[in-house]
Amino acid sequence: MSRLNFRVEARCWGTRARAGRFTALHGEVVTPVFMPVGTRATVKSQTVETLKATGAQVLLANTYHLLLRPGPEVFRRFGGIHKFMNWDQPVLTDSGGFQIFSLHRSREMNEEGARFQSYIDGKSFMLTPELSIDMQKAIGSDIMMVLDQCIPSTAGHDEAKAAMELTHRWALRSLAAREDSPQSMFGIVQGACHHDLRRQSAEFLRQLPFDGMAIGGLAVGETSDLRYEFTGLVAEMLPEHLPRYLMGVGTPLDILEAVHRGVDMFDCIMPSQLGHRGTVYTSHGKMQLRRSVYKFAEEKLDATCDCITCRDYSRAYLHHLIKSDEPLGWHLLVTHNLAFYHRLTREMRESIVAGTFERLYERKRVELARDDEDNPGTPPRRNQVKIPRLGDYEVHFNPKGFASIKQISSGEIMHSVNPPAEEANRLYVEQSGLAQRLLKNSQANGAEDLVVWDVGLGAASNAMAAVRCFEQVLGETNIEQGGAGRTGGLRHLHLISFECDLDPLALAYKNNRNFPHLFHGAPARLLEKRRWEHSSGLCTWELFHGDFLELFKTARVPDIVFFDPFSAKTDRSFWTYQTFLMLYEYFKGADTALYTYSTSTAVRAALLAAGFLVGNGVGTGPKEATTVAFTSVAAHARHRNAPALLGPEWLQRWHRSGSRFPRGLAEADQPGFCDKIENHPQFSIPGQ
Repeated sequence: MSRLNFRVEARCWGTRARAGRFTALHGEVVTPVFMPVGTRATVKSQTVETLKATGAQVLLANTYHLLLRPGPEVFRRFGGIHKFMNWDQPVLTDSGGFQIFSLHRSREMNEEGARFQSYIDGKSFMLTPELSIDMQKAIGSDIMMVLDQCIPSTAGHDEAKAAMELTHRWALRSLAAREDSPQSMFGIVQGACHHDLRRQSAEFLRQLPFDGMAIGGLAVGETSDLRYEFTGLVAEMLPEHLPRYLMGVGTPLDILEAVHRGVDMFDCIMPSQLGHRGTVYTSHGKMQLRRSVYKFAEEKLDATCDCITCRDYSRAYLHHLIKSDEPLGWHLLVTHNLAFYHRLTREMRESIVAGTFERLYERKRVELARDDEDNPGTPPRRNQVKIPRLGDYEVHFNPKGFASIKQISSGEIMHSVNPPAEEANRLYVEQSGLAQRLLKNSQANGAEDLVVWDVGLGAASNAMAAVRCFEQVLGETNIEQGGAGRTGGLRHLHLISFECDLDPLALAYKNNRNFPHLFHGAPARLLEKRRWEHSSGLCTWELFHGDFLELFKTARVPDIVFFDPFSAKTDRSFWTYQTFLMLYEYFKGADTALYTYSTSTAVRAALLAAGFLVGNGVGTGPKEATTVAFTSVAAHARHRNAPALLGPEWLQRWHRSGSRFPRGLAEADQPGFCDKIENHPQFSIPGQ
């Protein structure tokens, strides 16, 4: 059991965002949480009263700087940092690892630790894991960090591997040095921007008795896209029952993106540093108060903020203070920035609890990227945006504010009407009752494994919706059963994706800022290894790369089929009577349900003639209905809110239709095809 007794209280469907709570030595903390940086036992320009007024729950202090001044003796005399600085809420101390990185020109590294010269008196000392933990024990912080070696995130593989392995050895020494202290301790995952090293590091550290896990070595040289990719990769591999802390990151947008990927805790000097320079984050965009445009501005800084700065002072006065280098200006702007950060984390938590985080995310990721929209510094550019492309595919930006993948040659767009994740959830995951079918105790469920086919992987919208559903159910099951890892109530999900062209997924993943459903480690692993397995061992995702019609008989017979290839106009072979007949014959004996977006009369007729029972599925976007097909009456009964099967009215319309037959059906075969439709058993079922 973690010393923090961390528990996840809510998750939001369609994302990895979670709202949690833990109890530290000096109070309870709710997550997501931003921790202001108080390097030397003070947050620059702030008092403990103003920090509490802005909403601060936890402060961060720096072991290296406090070791040099005032030193461990002072903290031991006062009984720790809380009494010393008059702060009665939790404190987290970093270990000095970042100083090893940032002071690389004035230190010597070896296995024992890092030797420094004090910037105060020139005294030389060796910062070891044992000394770092001893100092943190003297400080009396609620949460201690292990000593780690941080290197540039762009470092080569050999350098990153050596630093990671040293971090692991220091982690073991840090744990040993803690002894019986009641203080919590976090491990730190390193590995730079190398997928295999990050996996190794997470796997090594998750076996140790830490109370939380940190993601280190980011925001030190990589692009924002790489930062988001590796944040998601590592978060997905960390234990569900421990808090996750992204160290030293960052902007409000960075925090939003990381919460979307499952991170709980953050720190950064940016709110203080930017405030000192006259820059603030507001609901109007990021503003620089030194600009002369604010000299006569009478309005408040941010109309949506209730902090003391926005409540009592005009932009003109704040401009004057900053231009005059008055300390009051620094204080007021830092106060506002901290209030902005804390309000953002509160809003995210509230939306996670309410199940609306995905909508908040889509809105905030636009808002948080803006500069001052009231007074833009330069006219907006009118240059055409370069459209990302790969092979025969490009990113299509919908006017409604979401992105899809478009095939250039055919002009067909994957999930063109609704956001891809939203449509995948409604049409495939929710309609199939996947969440309920993952539970062993459901009366409708049978075998230990639940096999799902994803026909037409594309940009993995449907497959990732299934993975997210599994993780949601897994998390809820753990919460209900009172702890992590208690997964006896779940079936194993075996997800099989079929695709002949991986360019759509590769393109979307490369531009995953526009495809938030890919904020996860699984797609990268699938592209690399053709297989991904969840850390619980209860979800496996396989890729069958090649021609579906040649490969499907080598796959396990499915319980559920997400049938989502391009339309018959582009992928004719998927929609023929012969294809559905082969599928029905392969599924025969199993209770299989097939879900597809098409409501074409010819497609439904082909399914019926092949032997399936066919009904109306849920509508999505402008479509009033979709199509669901079943191999048996039992499969139809298992369907959640089983839809009415097509009845005599549909049969009459089919007789009148000008497109009664699927493409490719020979004229000689049409009478027999008609006979199968007209004598189909489902049209004799009472009530249909």
